[in-house]
Amino acid sequence: MRRALISAACAVTTVTALAFPASAAPGQAQAKGEVSEYVVLYKEGASLGQAHQAVSAAGGKVVHENRDVGVATVTSQNPEFIHAVMNQRALDGVAHNRIIGEAPKTKKKAPKVEKLTGALHGARNQAAPAGKPSKDTEPLADLQWDMKQMHATADGSYKKEPGDRRVLVGVLDTGVDGDHPDIAPNFNRKLSRNFTRDIPTDANGNEVDGPCEFTSCVDPNDWDDNDHGTHVASTIASPRNGLGMAGVAPNVSIVNLRVGQDSGYFFLQPTVDGLTYAAKHGIDVVNMSYYIDPWLWNCGNNPADSPEDQLEQRTIIKAAQRALDFAHDRGVTLISAAGNDLVDYTKTNVDDSSPDFPSTPGEEPHDRTVPASCVSMPSEGENVIPVSATGPSGRKSYYSSFGNGYVAVAAPGGDKVDNAAQRPDDKGGIWAAYPERLAKERGELNADGTPKVSYIIRSCKGDKCAYYQSIQGTSMASPHAVGVAALIVSKYGHRDRSGGLTMDPRLVERVLRGTATPKACPSPATVEYVWYTQVNGQWVKHTSTQTCEGSKGQNGFFGSGIVDALNAVSR
Repeated sequence: MRRALISAACAVTTVTALAFPASAAPGQAQAKGEVSEYVVLYKEGASLGQAHQAVSAAGGKVVHENRDVGVATVTSQNPEFIHAVMNQRALDGVAHNRIIGEAPKTKKKAPKVEKLTGALHGARNQAAPAGKPSKDTEPLADLQWDMKQMHATADGSYKKEPGDRRVLVGVLDTGVDGDHPDIAPNFNRKLSRNFTRDIPTDANGNEVDGPCEFTSCVDPNDWDDNDHGTHVASTIASPRNGLGMAGVAPNVSIVNLRVGQDSGYFFLQPTVDGLTYAAKHGIDVVNMSYYIDPWLWNCGNNPADSPEDQLEQRTIIKAAQRALDFAHDRGVTLISAAGNDLVDYTKTNVDDSSPDFPSTPGEEPHDRTVPASCVSMPSEGENVIPVSATGPSGRKSYYSSFGNGYVAVAAPGGDKVDNAAQRPDDKGGIWAAYPERLAKERGELNADGTPKVSYIIRSCKGDKCAYYQSIQGTSMASPHAVGVAALIVSKYGHRDRSGGLTMDPRLVERVLRGTATPKACPSPATVEYVWYTQVNGQWVKHTSTQTCEGSKGQNGFFGSGIVDALNAVSR
């Protein structure tokens, strides 16, 4: 997760005309006649005809519509469009999407992986040991301290319940490399979808996704130009096929529901579309290792934000919650990363990163104090299960966000400085599938195909080879919990009308929490994390003081405990 999330009720209240001071008139930075794109929220109870008429009256045109939850992408040349929308009784919210630009027709550059949702913390400069296969384990299984920590092993949950192919897991992420040899056997290409369009540049002209590679800037549904989604999918369900390593639930099916940009941004409309699609196509569990851009925390009435920005944040909360409710009510278990901000989400914090994507030229992030009432979506949405991260020693990872009453469970997410030297070591990361195409594009392979960097490993079976990388983040913790949830549905679910398996998400969460291994707060409860990174050849010390609150059975670092795959299927 790039950073991560309080629950917002789906009930929609009547909104009257919004009063903007003259100095903050909406669209003032937008030239008259310039086409811009917005996400508009229809009022609950309004008919489609009324909503369409209201959009038109405000000077907009619907170009994409999600009728399941009443969210539409709209273009407009009206510089006062936001103000005009809030004068329409059939509409209930509006948020900037992006200024529309032409896509350059040259080849895309390698994606900027540093924008990834929390996947990259600390240097990756230590060599990883080679795995030692046995007749019961995958060749790289010895690297998987994470699976051992939660008993997802050959003599653990794999033996008891490896998962059922009828269980569908949706990966809402940057895409999934459906051709990766350690994903392809479990990849459901037929159900996979891409809900995004590449964005070459932002409103300030800075590169975002770079030039488009495919027609209409829409990548195929088995494509990952980042690496985040592929890593997540592999952690959940890489098969036991004698190549590389296995995931938590090696027999379940992976469905790519792409909602993230190549660059690692995740916007509102794709998230809404991905969740409603999951609900309507029998997806049992979804992984959401991200927060919805451009606001890390959404504050409905923060004086640090303009009235227009406050409205935008309220719209994100309402629209996202509608989609979450739609999915949860139709049998989708919702699991999300807790965030990589090193802070307690139940306290007042400072946000200096939002908005992280400009909707108008010249817009930049600004410092603001955010109380606990501000929410990051989707992880703080109702019915969502937020997951904190643990390291090899079982401690809460230094970067992982936390909070008593916020974190539901913990799971292995990696902690590369969880060692005696407190220096980055790839052995402390999470190893999972990595697209070979990206390794080549990024210059990480030698001419003979062997990795030239320590954070990548190759595994071969005959003439078939696959690559894996070590990264860390709550983005990596969440899919471990998702894999356990998929095992729970496999073990205790019942047949649905389409011949698949299904289980009430409330029951899935109950089993997930109830079978986790309780872990008490550290003693003393206030921990000073210390780690070192190299800067210009010198080791630099970093510290972060974090306090755990709560009991052994429920606390801010570990929630109900560390998820346990074997316990979950041994009831």
